[in-house]
Amino acid sequence: MEGTIKKILVIEDDKDIRDTIVYILEEEQYEVISSEDSKILKSIDSIKPDLVLLDNWLTDWKSDANGQQLSKELKTNPATSHIPVIIISAVSNIKEIAEAGLANGYLRKPFDLTELVGIVKRHLDK
Repeated sequence: MEGTIKKILVIEDDKDIRDTIVYILEEEQYEVISSEDSKILKSIDSIKPDLVLLDNWLTDWKSDANGQQLSKELKTNPATSHIPVIIISAVSNIKEIAEAGLANGYLRKPFDLTELVGIVKRHLDK
């Protein structure tokens, strides 16, 4: 990969899925910061991610927000609106959830690893 290493923020409460995403993206030479909950978004200004992969149903969503709401907050905030957000979910209406959350894209669980890498590359190359 030429130029600077791209940074991806992964917010996924399922440890196995999170670990798999981190492993695959690090193999692709991305810098990956991961969290099991959305509290890490309070540090987004210092993290400065190039892309956010966001699970729609986080365990902490009752006290916080779900992925759709979090994505909408990121996309409507002038400081973070430029960061591509990809919502990850197993629900059948993921496309509608992503659109309502103003996300740049979505990834349906279970996903193929090449599909994961493909969507990340597509949104980072724009």
